[in-house]
Amino acid sequence: MRKQEPIPIFFSVDDNYIPFLAVALTSAIQNASRERRYQAIVLHQGVKEENIRRVTALSTEYFSVEFVPMERSLDCITDRIGNRLRADYFTLTIYFRLFIPVMFPDREKAIYLDSDIVVEDDLAKLYDLDLGDHFIAAARDMSVVDVKILGDYMEEAVGVPREEYINSGILLMNLKKMRQAGMEEHFLSLLNTYHFDCIAPDQDYLNAMCSGKIRYLESSWDAMPTEGKAPMEHPSIIHYNLFSKPWCYDGVPYEEAFWTYARRSGFWEELRAFKDGYSQEAKQEDSRHMDLLLRRAGEIPRGDTTFRKAAERGVKIRL
Repeated sequence: MRKQEPIPIFFSVDDNYIPFLAVALTSAIQNASRERRYQAIVLHQGVKEENIRRVTALSTEYFSVEFVPMERSLDCITDRIGNRLRADYFTLTIYFRLFIPVMFPDREKAIYLDSDIVVEDDLAKLYDLDLGDHFIAAARDMSVVDVKILGDYMEEAVGVPREEYINSGILLMNLKKMRQAGMEEHFLSLLNTYHFDCIAPDQDYLNAMCSGKIRYLESSWDAMPTEGKAPMEHPSIIHYNLFSKPWCYDGVPYEEAFWTYARRSGFWEELRAFKDGYSQEAKQEDSRHMDLLLRRAGEIPRGDTTFRKAAERGVKIRL
């Protein structure tokens, strides 16, 4: 890959997540090499024009930001509990990453990032990693692997060893290989035929389909606040996964990094107002949703609609 070609970095958002996207972009831009070129492509649904203007204003001469509306029909994905993020919040944007290979047929490789992150290193280092014949590179989801009920879910429902289950919030994607394998068609076929129950819809599908074809990243590329574990000294990407959000709670590991970049994002006032307005009722609702996630993680493996049981019946799950 020629060094002067822009590095494509995909995000997917709706209007609710714009302030957090701005923080993620601010951090990525600040830590990018001035010797490289970067192209952030934000797949979106229903983002207001004013917010698009404010975020694209973050662009620099070496790091461009553009918004692309997700026009491809996703009517087949309905608001079922099995498609909800964190078992409570439904947004089609969680599936957008699965359509990047066919939406951008001229790209062979790309980075995908969730928006609840800050970047503390040069993303060119991630992009330059060799994927070989792997579909994706991602980090093991170390934030939950030690939670027995979730580890059991990974093995008994998704059908992958808990030590191999990856978090899909930070991905290096082999777009060419994914197109050749027909990943989009395979995903839609599985989704529409079997409607697998999931607690992390896009993530569970990626784990099930790509198992055996994943390059595992160093955990520093997906460092998460994890209860009982000390923060990393030098994380490359901090991922405020699940409910560990510094814009909701005090005392979240790595919170200083978030607020440092938030001051430079152009959304400081909105972010502070969000934090100040995050009520006790909202926090109690988070606790209930976490309880629901854990309860469903225990229930789903006992049902018939799991990746593992389908595979045991002879259904092709892995690509």
